[in-house]
Amino acid sequence: MMAVPILMYHNIDRAPNGVKLRGLYVSPERFRRQMALLHRFGYQGLSMSAAMPYIGGEAKGKVVAITFDDGYRDNLENALPVLLHYGFTATCYMVSAALGADNAWDAEDLGVHKPLMSEAELRQWQAAGMEVGAHSRHHPRLPDLTEADLLNEMAGSRQDLEKLLDVPITQFCYPYGAAGQREREAAKQAGFLAAVTVRRGRARAGEDDPFDLPRVMVGGHHGPHVFPMQIWTAHEDRH
Repeated sequence: MMAVPILMYHNIDRAPNGVKLRGLYVSPERFRRQMALLHRFGYQGLSMSAAMPYIGGEAKGKVVAITFDDGYRDNLENALPVLLHYGFTATCYMVSAALGADNAWDAEDLGVHKPLMSEAELRQWQAAGMEVGAHSRHHPRLPDLTEADLLNEMAGSRQDLEKLLDVPITQFCYPYGAAGQREREAAKQAGFLAAVTVRRGRARAGEDDPFDLPRVMVGGHHGPHVFPMQIWTAHEDRH
């Protein structure tokens, strides 16, 4: 059975002193080494849309999907040049009502306000050949919402981004990874083709629900030896 790692990143930057959840930060140097390792071993880094034929079992190849949650400016400044250097593509999941703002949903908990890409910067990301996915309008916990608010957050984020970028937005990421059957059905109804979670594991080609895809969390708190193990070793947690 083929398994496709879907890499999950947040910040590509050095963690500020005193910040909580330092694992959300991967330094630019470490990110470059990770992409170099993938390239050296013959992997192609792909956006979610480009990876879907492999995840669905329709194509075979040595691929990983590369995703970034929230749309931080450091993804554009520090990750994009590395991706372009290796000929990789990636998907950045955007909080559509927060473009040009910061991580208001968890800044107090993390102890840091992290700038998000502006509309102009997001267009730069897209113009470089990268994909934009939706991550809701305001980054709420979707299971806590009414049906109307759920539709607004999910379908609304797709509509916002499609209007801004003039391309179909087909990929979704559940905020906090919080999603049950209702949220998965809502993602389908909102017009997405696939959605990712924070559930740990590699996508089993042709077997996993495309609206409940697991990912490999790449953390700055991991030792350098962990990244290759995450790519090559089955460590699924399906509970």
